[in-house]
Amino acid sequence: IDSKMFGSSYANVYAGDARWAGIQVAKSNRYGLDDSSTYVKNPPYFEGITMEPAPVGDIKGARILALLGDSITTDHISPAGSIRKTSPAGEYFMERQVQQKDFNSYGARRGNHEVMMRGTFANVRIKNEMAPGTEGGFTRLMPEGTGMTVYDAAMEYAKRHIPLVVVAGKEYGSGSSRDWAAKGPRLLGVRVAIAESYERIHRSNLVGLGVLPLEFPAGTNRKTFNLDGSE
Repeated sequence: IDSKMFGSSYANVYAGDARWAGIQVAKSNRYGLDDSSTYVKNPPYFEGITMEPAPVGDIKGARILALLGDSITTDHISPAGSIRKTSPAGEYFMERQVQQKDFNSYGARRGNHEVMMRGTFANVRIKNEMAPGTEGGFTRLMPEGTGMTVYDAAMEYAKRHIPLVVVAGKEYGSGSSRDWAAKGPRLLGVRVAIAESYERIHRSNLVGLGVLPLEFPAGTNRKTFNLDGSE
């Protein structure tokens, strides 16, 4: 390869054309977040964070958000597909005058934690054993037993300062590695997952987000202990 040709071709590769150069932007070393954007939001991961980590404490009075079976994939936990108009994410868009034709997909909305939180456990094929007869992101708010979406229940638990648990069977978090499968539950208030086994990368992602991945003792599962979600 001719080094001079390479040099001349790429010397101004970041300059762009006249249209690119003509875009008016504020000079800053930080991204200029637009509060009205439905695509990119400033996530709350660092809210309340301190230079010195708080001591590790016990998790008390937790409630089960979802009681799941075997082979729950990262797509079950955080779908990447289309967004239903009647879902919490769809309602979020309608409140902001975003029409259904412009919803796009969960995969395209990964920069907006408000959408991704509402899409957590919202796969249309997921079955929460706490809400028999339903399919999709539904659960029951305890101790009342009121049926509602996973997102709405998580927000009500947050108001009550109640930490949450997800219980599952074998191979929890299998399938493709998807960071939102850990981010979403953590933002909903999930502090602990208890499963028979995990996909290795998903387990690491849970740890990285501060969700404790526990395993049932060998030979036991949610049915051994007759868990129904009311605990």
